Amino acid sequence: MIQNDTWITEMAAKGMIAPFEPQLVRHANGLPVISYGLSSYGYDLRLSAAEFRIFRHIPGKVVDPKHFNPANLEAAELHTDENGSFFILPAHSYGLGVALERLAVPENVTVICIGKSTYARTGLIANLTPAEAGWRGYLTLEFSNSSSADCRIYANEGVVQLIFLEGAPCAVSYETRQGKYQDQLEQVTLARV
Repeated sequence: MIQNDTWITEMAAKGMIAPFEPQLVRHANGLPVISYGLSSYGYDLRLSAAEFRIFRHIPGKVVDPKHFNPANLEAAELHTDENGSFFILPAHSYGLGVALERLAVPENVTVICIGKSTYARTGLIANLTPAEAGWRGYLTLEFSNSSSADCRIYANEGVVQLIFLEGAPCAVSYETRQGKYQDQLEQVTLARV
């Protein structure tokens, strides 16, 4: 069953989301922001300013998820102007960021991470990813810029929405099987096998 704002608030009080914003924020420090916080049936997660990495085309280099080479990524600069702090994802490129909020997913819940419509309308696609039952940490977020223009991705503002699906407890949770992405820090976590 998909869970609502009341359930999300109760679970956040038990440590499921930290820091937790109990309402949908559309203005901060007197400026409009891309919304973040609690919504009717989800939670809009913020992008951390800590780190953003971009895949660059390097002739002769191949990205291999079994033998990931960190040299395929370069750090993106955090820019700031009157609209806020942001990273720039170049046209037709792919980048990795990290969530500002830490999650601790209950053993009977799986979380689906989907893109926000504000960014989708600019050509930015957030990769659909799960956080499985029993997973903890800061989500590494994946974005592709499908447009022919560079795109700003604002730090400390909403970037993806989480949807919480509750079911009967599973026999083996992510924590129980000691998943390879457990307890991720607030930094981009690269592909592991």
